[in-house]
Amino acid sequence: MARRWFTEAHQIFQTSLRRFVEKEIIPNIDRWEEERMIPRQLWKKLGENGFLCACLPEQYGGSDVDYSYSVIIQEELGRSTCTGISVGARVHSDVAVPYIAEFGTPAQKETILPGCTTGDIIMAIAMTEPGCGSDLAAIKTTAVKEGHDYIINGQKTFISNGICCDWVVVAVKTDSKATPAHRGVSLILIPADAPGFSKGQKLKKMGMHSQDTAELIFDDCRVPVENLLGEEGKGFQILMKNLQAERLVISLAAIVNAEKMLNVTLAYTKDRKAFGKPISSFQANAFKLVEMATEVELGRTLVESLIEDYLEGRDISRRVSMAKWWITEMANRLAYQCVQLHGGYGYMDEYVISRMYRDVRVQPILGGTNEVMKRILAQMMGL
Repeated sequence: MARRWFTEAHQIFQTSLRRFVEKEIIPNIDRWEEERMIPRQLWKKLGENGFLCACLPEQYGGSDVDYSYSVIIQEELGRSTCTGISVGARVHSDVAVPYIAEFGTPAQKETILPGCTTGDIIMAIAMTEPGCGSDLAAIKTTAVKEGHDYIINGQKTFISNGICCDWVVVAVKTDSKATPAHRGVSLILIPADAPGFSKGQKLKKMGMHSQDTAELIFDDCRVPVENLLGEEGKGFQILMKNLQAERLVISLAAIVNAEKMLNVTLAYTKDRKAFGKPISSFQANAFKLVEMATEVELGRTLVESLIEDYLEGRDISRRVSMAKWWITEMANRLAYQCVQLHGGYGYMDEYVISRMYRDVRVQPILGGTNEVMKRILAQMMGL
C-alpha cells in the first residue's frame, strides 16, 4: 500500500540499505547461525553507513531524521531473515538508546551516544529477571547508595545483546519498600567494565541462534551516582513512556516476517509439483494461501496506520497493544502453515522457512507477553 510519508529521500536510503544487506548480511547468515553470534565488524559497518541510531542529533553522529528511517531500517534488516542483527539493532537503536537520548544528562549523552552511532558502543537494556518476567514492579535487583556510588546486586536474564554490550540500561529497585512497588524502580547506566558486573552464559535458544542473549550478574557492582538515568523512583514511568515505540517495532518485525514467509511459500508451492501440477493449484492449498495473504494484508494495513499516527504524534498505546498480540500470533499461525506447505523440505534447515519458523516463536513472548497485552487492553476497556 502507498505510504504518504515516503519520499525520494526515503527511497534513496532504503536502496542503499538494501544493497548493504545483500552484500554484507545475506551471504553470511548460515555461518553466523552456526557461530551463534554477529561479528563486531558488522556493527561497525552499519555505523559507518549511517544505519545505526539514525534519529539521533548530528552532534552525536546521527542524521537527525525522524522515526520513519527507523521503520525502513527495521524492515530491511528484518527481510534479510537474520534475526541476530535485526533484533540486536532494534534493541540498540530503537529501545535502549532513546532512553538515553531523552532522559540522559549532557555528560551521559556525550559519553555514550557518539559510539552508539558508529557501532563502537553496543547497548542493551536489562529488565527481566529469573523470577520476574513481564511484572516489572516485582524486580528484585537492588541499588543502594553508598557515598557517591550505587551498589547493585541482582541478576537479569534473557538480555538481548547481553554478551556483546558495552553499556546496559538496568532496571533496579532503589526503594524496596515503596508503595506501590513501581515507585521504587529506577534506571541506572552500567558499563561492561564496572567492578562487580559480569556476563553469565550465552543462552541457548529454540531459535534466533545468531542473536546474542545472555544472563547478567551484579555482585556488589559499583557505579557512580551520576550513572542514574532520569530521577530515582521514576524508572517505571520512563519505561512505560517508550513502550509504544517498542511494541510498534515488534509489530513491524512480525509483519515483515509474515510477508517474507508468505512470499517464500508462494514461490515454493508454484514451483513444486505433485501429481503433475504445482501444489499451489490444489484447492486446499490455494485456499490456505489466500487466507494467509488476507491476514498478512490486514496486519500490514494496521501497522501502516500505526506508523502514520506515531509519526504525527498521536497516542497509539491501545491499538499498538492490539497489533502486538494479533500480528505476532498471526505470524506464528502462518509459519506453521508455511512449513506444512513445504512438506518434508520445510523441516530442513537448508530452507529458510525452517529457520523462520523457529525464530518467530518468541515474538508473542518478548516486549511483554501477549497475555499481558490482553490484560492491558482489558483494563483500557474497563473490563
